[in-house]
Amino acid sequence: MGLLSLGTPLHWNEAKNYADHVRKHGIEQFLHIYNYQKDRQTQCLLWGDEIEYIVVKFNDQEKTTKLSLRAFDILEKLEKPEHDWLQGIQKEPPAALWRPEYGRYMIEGTPGLPYGATFRDLVGVEENMKLRRRMAHEAMNPDEYAVSLVNYPRLGCPNQVYPEEETNLTACQSMFVTDQIINPHARFPTLTANIRRRRGSKVQINMPIFHDVNTPKPFIDPTIPWDRELSKHDKEAKEGAALPDHIYMDAMAFGMGCCCLQITFQACNIDEGRRLYDQLAPVAPLMMALSANSPIYRGYLADVDARWNVISASVDDRTPEERGLKPLKDSKYVINKSRYDSIDSYLSNDPIYKPKYDDIDLVYDKDIYQKLRDSGVDDKLAKHVAHLFIRDPLVIFKELLDLDDSQSSDHFENLQSTNWQTMRFKPPPPKSTIGWRVEFRSMEVQLSDFENAAYSVFIVLLTRVILSFSLNFYIPISKVDANMQTAHKRDAVLNDKFYFRKNVFPASTPRGDPQQAVQAKEEDEDAHELMTLNEIVNGKENGFPGFVPLIQSYLNSTNIDIETRCKLSSYLSLISKRASGELMTGAAYLRQFVQNHPAYKKDSVVSDEITYDLVKRADQIAKGEYHPQELLGNFTA
Repeated sequence: MGLLSLGTPLHWNEAKNYADHVRKHGIEQFLHIYNYQKDRQTQCLLWGDEIEYIVVKFNDQEKTTKLSLRAFDILEKLEKPEHDWLQGIQKEPPAALWRPEYGRYMIEGTPGLPYGATFRDLVGVEENMKLRRRMAHEAMNPDEYAVSLVNYPRLGCPNQVYPEEETNLTACQSMFVTDQIINPHARFPTLTANIRRRRGSKVQINMPIFHDVNTPKPFIDPTIPWDRELSKHDKEAKEGAALPDHIYMDAMAFGMGCCCLQITFQACNIDEGRRLYDQLAPVAPLMMALSANSPIYRGYLADVDARWNVISASVDDRTPEERGLKPLKDSKYVINKSRYDSIDSYLSNDPIYKPKYDDIDLVYDKDIYQKLRDSGVDDKLAKHVAHLFIRDPLVIFKELLDLDDSQSSDHFENLQSTNWQTMRFKPPPPKSTIGWRVEFRSMEVQLSDFENAAYSVFIVLLTRVILSFSLNFYIPISKVDANMQTAHKRDAVLNDKFYFRKNVFPASTPRGDPQQAVQAKEEDEDAHELMTLNEIVNGKENGFPGFVPLIQSYLNSTNIDIETRCKLSSYLSLISKRASGELMTGAAYLRQFVQNHPAYKKDSVVSDEITYDLVKRADQIAKGEYHPQELLGNFTA
């Protein structure tokens, strides 16, 4: 959940006139924070997870499901313990914090307080996740459930929401969804509309259809209202926005209505935060493939397993000039990516960093870069911020234009929080005791709390290994980008290879080598190669050691009790078996569920009947009422 401010949001035609004002003061706010917090040291690791849920209304008599648009009624109950604690009515801090999300059918839960650095904290994660799910259900009606699917399979199909949809299309102007499903807070309809207005067209999302034996070739989607004329943008579908053999979607809701699992770490200091940012960046695509859990969009099986490109396209506000479709005239830059995408540059000044790793051209605001450099910010951090600030602020509140830059970070966060990348480097809030943080954003939410805990704990342990063993995961940024696209592929875990560094251990210093030998040694030390996820996670003989063996080696060096070690080992084993193919990813399991369903006609269509059974199964798995061996093995969800 990004910045939620209150006020009167400006239409894009007015907001664009204040873009430079927001950028200028956003930089001033960043500099106040940087100068105040750059030397901050924190004592220990703090971290937390964010899990997003879809609220689904079940009708067991008719065997149908619908998205429940009652998230705000539910959140009112869930947020009460936090409000009581903040007002001093309740002495104990809440067990969980709850927030709204983009969809009016979504809720987000986090632990009430950050987890600490101990192994005991790690084994308490799953229980907190289970508690959150129980809390959510207790705040709902008896026929509603919090389901941790990445996306609702038939979002955008007729009759999929409760209460029934109104025909308000002011913000999204979609052929498939109405504004009713958008969070009513002014930020979200404005964000939706201003992306469309800035772009000059509706967003264009096309996911390849999964061609089953009865899927038409070419597939021309019969559910698209090709001749509708409710808005000027309706003609875009038949003018080329909707591609053959693809599932076409045309609204922000299809992306930002997806749920994910995100992990935020508080580093000891700014340098450690920047190091973790860099070292986790090459891991992000790998974890997206390992956690892949979204093979269905708008009622069809897709030929992809992950959500990232859907969300990326759903918030792509770039103009035709910025996308390179027209010569630059009114826009300043050609920008290669959506504002929701993988990172474009490394951030750390660690001695193991080498400029050759940043092998793609970084687009950044030269004036902002110079302002930051003149103010004492180092080259890489200045470029990082100046790159974020090539974007325009999309939501500007009239009442919040003029702020005290020494006390507020609203203008900085306006741009920071709408650059949705695989990694996010998060400065502390102004004048706070919170440290420098790093957010790991690529993973897909899992069906059960056991799985979500396993993926969360795995990433935390990997950060401990990176820091304890001084590991080096640097590869060229272009290869990280390539891995992101590979990670989307159907069954990428089983069938594809990913670029990763061959030698991750600290290099020994050469002594007396001739220059040529030194250069050859450096190239060898920096070499990367294509590896399977099984090789990267579990290791390869006489080669890459593997994430799980490295973590096990780290655990062997610590003082840890047997019970805790067993629990952590079960999490590592799940990740290990997913990587080896012994256990399915969530995406493979959901795809198999659809294909094996008696009502499936082998035509790629995920019907209402199939959706009811699939969502019911997801809920049963989360509650431990059904145990799919192929997904969970012998582990208890």
